[in-house]
Amino acid sequence: MTGYLEGSGLELEYYEPHPGRRSVLAKIEGSDPTAPGLMLMGHTDVVPVNDSGWTHDPFGGELIDGVVWGRGAVDMLNLTASMMVAFKHLADSGFTPRGTLSYLAVADEEASGTWGAEWLLENELDAVRTENVITESGGFQMGSRGGIRLPVMVEEKGALWTKLTVRGTPGHGSQPHRTDNALLKAAEIVTRIGKYRPPAKVGNTWRSFVEGMQLPPELADPEKLDAVIEGLPIGASRLFHSCTHTTMSPNVARSGSKVNVIPDHAEVLIDIRALPGESAEDVRAMIEDACGDLWSEIELTIRDDVATASPIDTPLWDSLARVSGRLCEGSALVPMMMVGGTDNRYFRRAGAVGYGFGLFSERLRFEDFASMFHGHDERVDQESLRLSTELWTALAHDFLT
Repeated sequence: MTGYLEGSGLELEYYEPHPGRRSVLAKIEGSDPTAPGLMLMGHTDVVPVNDSGWTHDPFGGELIDGVVWGRGAVDMLNLTASMMVAFKHLADSGFTPRGTLSYLAVADEEASGTWGAEWLLENELDAVRTENVITESGGFQMGSRGGIRLPVMVEEKGALWTKLTVRGTPGHGSQPHRTDNALLKAAEIVTRIGKYRPPAKVGNTWRSFVEGMQLPPELADPEKLDAVIEGLPIGASRLFHSCTHTTMSPNVARSGSKVNVIPDHAEVLIDIRALPGESAEDVRAMIEDACGDLWSEIELTIRDDVATASPIDTPLWDSLARVSGRLCEGSALVPMMMVGGTDNRYFRRAGAVGYGFGLFSERLRFEDFASMFHGHDERVDQESLRLSTELWTALAHDFLT
């Protein structure tokens, strides 16, 4: 990456606060210090793979019939690479923006950005400060009765990851009768959390999405949307449910040390994604409600990483609409919620407008796009790479000149 960018007259800044967690920043300085800047930000890390689930080498980067296969092809190295190519092209062509154009290839996003975006904003704020940021994901083509719609991720749910600890009394595994087994209590608690259903809530972003996509109006009614969601195809059902509910997914359990010892300790890690406006205290109350009479058995640690959002009445939104409309004829933007987490949340909290966007071809269907995040056989077509590269180049000219 750095070898590709070097030689374009760019000064590259490197930040490595932790071994193996290196971020790279490049800038084309603006001519007007009062003009708002734009940052193109992509992460460089990927999640692990299970090779047995892949039909191609997950780290081979094979190009087959116009499709690039490999881990990160969708999340989000396709955008990181297209941003880099566009940025270098702009630098080589002598592009002179009014506001500063930045390119940030950031580490550690898949591990919550601790040594990446979060660290940079806490320790190198002057270097990475900007008024506008674009990162993943958005930009996949969605059909509606009104034509092609391109979702822009304008808000994302809070990641209030929770550690739930249960205590018991140790004993010999050969005599389990009337013992205080921490694992059994944790299993019952997990079952109750799994059955718990937080109420549906409808925010402005979801209403705008339903209207823009010309979906059934019942999907914007918290009293009716659950019934509609249950009748949708599985991909849309999961997404729409996550956009309108706080979700709780117990994903890790640890307990016991030996098969013949009754465990006195059990720990459960729960991925809780909270809707905008919901706090750690709100989540605590939901868990208490779910656990009922077992609440007194629990110790909780909740990460306070609440939802963030950006408005859509901004110059950046208008510029994206103009540029994407030219590149994808007949399309229109719709605001959407990112149900996962991105580094946008750190920049929003620092005062920037942060959107998730790209531009993908009609070959990459939404259902495939969604299923390949952290999944098997991740891949992206060359046309999508071309469209995204053209998007960044055109956006820089439209927004910064």
